[in-house]
Amino acid sequence: MTLAPPRLTGIGVGPGDPELLTMQAAKRLRAADVVVAPTLDLDVEGRAEHVVRQALGDLAVSRLLFDMTPDREPGGRTRRHQSHLGVAKQLAGWLGPGREVAFVTLGDPNVYSTFPTVAASVASIVPDLVVDTVPGICAFQALAALSGTVLLDGTQSLELVTALDGVDHLADALRHPDRAVVVYKGGRYLDEIRDVLSGHGRLEGAVLGELLGMAGQRVVPLAGATAPVSYLAAVIVPPLDQP
Repeated sequence: MTLAPPRLTGIGVGPGDPELLTMQAAKRLRAADVVVAPTLDLDVEGRAEHVVRQALGDLAVSRLLFDMTPDREPGGRTRRHQSHLGVAKQLAGWLGPGREVAFVTLGDPNVYSTFPTVAASVASIVPDLVVDTVPGICAFQALAALSGTVLLDGTQSLELVTALDGVDHLADALRHPDRAVVVYKGGRYLDEIRDVLSGHGRLEGAVLGELLGMAGQRVVPLAGATAPVSYLAAVIVPPLDQP
C-alpha cells in the first residue's frame, strides 16, 4: 500500500478564548500524528498551546523554540532566520510518509503568522510535502464582537495594517474615510496611534483590545486607553462615512 505524502498543517486557534477554537480545528488536531506549538522558552507554555490545552486538555503538544528578536535589535533578522531553520529541521524529523504534523498558531495561519515562513523552510527539505491550513478567528473579529463595533456595511472596505515599526501605514490607510482600519502590533506606539487618529478626525469610535480571551483581557475606547499595552493588542477604527 502506498502511503500518503507527509503533511504539515497550520491550524489557527483563534485569538485566545478556547471556545473560539473551531470544530474543524479540533478535529484536525486530534487526527494529527504530532501537534506542535511555538514558544519563546521551552519551559513556558505559549499562548497558542494554552488555547489548545484549555480546549482539548488530553492532547499531547510538543514545543518549538522560536527566536523573535525584532529587526531593530542587532542581528535580529539573522537570529530569527536561524531559528526558523532549526524549527524546520525539527519538524522534518516528524514528517515521514503518511504522517501529519499540526502547527498551531494564534488567530489565522495566513494572517501575520510565522507558519508560512516555517512551512516554506520545511518544504525545501522534505520531498513531496503537502502544506495546508485550517482557518482561525482573527483578533479583530473577536474585538468587534466584544466591543459591539459594526466593522463594515454596504460598500465599505477594510484595511489591516501593523504598527510594528511606527504609524506610517496607519496614516496612509486613514486617507479613505469609507475604510475601516484595523491596527495590529501597535502597543509600543499607543500615543502615536491616538495622535494620528485624532489628526484625521477618526479617534471617536476607535476601540482597543488586548489579550482577548486570556487573563488580563481589556476592551476599551482608544481615547481613554492607558499604557502599558500588550504586544497582543488590536485597534479597530470604524469608517467615517456610512452608506
